Amino acid sequence: METILNDPQTIPANARELQAARALLDAGRTASAIDPVRDVIPDIAGAYRVQELVLSRKESANNRRTGRKVGLTSIAVQTQLGVDQPDFGVLLEDMHVADGGEIDLAKLIAPKIEAEVAFVLKSDVLGTELSDVVAAVDYAVAALEIVDSRVRNWDITIVDTIADNASSAQYVLGERRLTLDEFVPRDVSMTLHVNGTGASEGKGIACLGDPLNALLWVARTAAAIGQPLRAGEVVLSGALGPMVPLNSGDNISASIGPLGVVSATCGMEK
Repeated sequence: METILNDPQTIPANARELQAARALLDAGRTASAIDPVRDVIPDIAGAYRVQELVLSRKESANNRRTGRKVGLTSIAVQTQLGVDQPDFGVLLEDMHVADGGEIDLAKLIAPKIEAEVAFVLKSDVLGTELSDVVAAVDYAVAALEIVDSRVRNWDITIVDTIADNASSAQYVLGERRLTLDEFVPRDVSMTLHVNGTGASEGKGIACLGDPLNALLWVARTAAAIGQPLRAGEVVLSGALGPMVPLNSGDNISASIGPLGVVSATCGMEK
């Protein structure tokens, strides 16, 4: 779809948001990029409403919500995309790829990959202090997040990426589980290899100073909009280093300190 709306200012806000959601859904379904949606949903609150409209169409009894992702937590990634604050998206069952599994590039437009710490919650997060989120964490694992923009050429502002579910696409969780008594998230070092060659490096402090700060940020933000973090949810806390483009046949592995290695391969079709 080349143009979302020809004259957006003449259309009621809810109709514009619905149109943007439909365009993003079509882009994801056909793996065809669209123009930015920021001209029809010019504020962050509207972008989260569009995100929710998109998710409501994708969610089903067989494709439930599994967690959240925090985006734009690394200064390096913020610089890449020209934004200055985090955002969050929602994970669904069909976005999960098994450790060592295959990423289906046929479903994606311009995919990139990043490595991060993922937290799995054992209880609802009802408070909004750091101690509340720390108490809710069951364990952490190494994770890969495959991001993709339904907006052409990643020409995004924070409004575009929020509406597009924080540019999320798929995720991979490592198998080694550590509690917060067994490691310090801000102290981890990350190295990501593509086809055996180092492609990205980073540290825990690159994620808002501490991946737990990202978890706290999304806990507060989710609570503020009436959708608090719940027991069993996975929270991808955000990139530890720059994103890396994905190509057919790539073999990806990331090592994140004591959390160990998580890996995936890319299919041959795109």
